[in-house]
Amino acid sequence: MYESKLRLRISAGDAHYGGGLVDGAHMLKLFGDVATELLIHSDGDEGLFVAYDNIEFLAPVKAGDYIEATGVITHYGNTSRQMRFEAKKVISPLLGSDSAAEILEIPILVCRASGTCMVPIAKQRFESPQHSWLLNTLHIETIL
Repeated sequence: MYESKLRLRISAGDAHYGGGLVDGAHMLKLFGDVATELLIHSDGDEGLFVAYDNIEFLAPVKAGDYIEATGVITHYGNTSRQMRFEAKKVISPLLGSDSAAEILEIPILVCRASGTCMVPIAKQRFESPQHSWLLNTLHIETIL
């Protein structure tokens, strides 16, 4: 199973509220990028994000933070791909400094979500892992 990982610095331009606070939609944008990479690896196509079924914002994100967003496909349907995502703060600016930062010993989970993407059958270029397993199982049963 392939897991996608994206790490990036949150810039001052990403801050939407006072105190350099970044809006939660920024994390969803990161999850969309992770989902695209997962679909390219699993199906050879970018696919489409259909819906989030759960989103939890758990800690604030501010300009200067480094966020690591990860995702994994948890279920394969004929065209649908269910996914789970997490965003963790891994580096934060050092309070009181204009340029120092600290690597967090324990990353802070700032957001998690789950959702569904889809890739039309006509655009699927690779056989999904679920279908491979099913075909191998049917083949083994036929031989026996």
